[in-house]
Amino acid sequence: MKYLVMVQGTQADYEAMQGEASTDFPAWSEEELQTMFAYMGAINDDLSESGELVDAQGLAEPAQTRSVTLGDDGKAVITDGPYSETKELLAGYWVLECESLERVTAIADRVSRCPQPVGAPAHPVVIRPIMDGSGDI
Repeated sequence: MKYLVMVQGTQADYEAMQGEASTDFPAWSEEELQTMFAYMGAINDDLSESGELVDAQGLAEPAQTRSVTLGDDGKAVITDGPYSETKELLAGYWVLECESLERVTAIADRVSRCPQPVGAPAHPVVIRPIMDGSGDI
């Protein structure tokens, strides 16, 4: 079965990774960034080796996100991000082919343990089964 494993992030997370500290987000050092990239790279390598990795991508900062909806007048209404008030959205994702929900949950647990600066807020890792072409999970 295929699963989508999603990591959440905010604009403040991306700014902290660029060295901009805020009240709730300590600035990341270059060493902390490299440690995080190495950790995520090791996960990707392991999943690729096991044949479970279908795709994995980090996503651009929320400031570059737009939502497009259909307005009452039939024209597109463009707004910032899917969650424009909180600026929270996906930071990255994996599409995995795993034998069980327990296996993908173990992978998500590993993802959730990604190193980050002391005091940085934890963000959930979300798992969603992917429906096949028939509409079945």
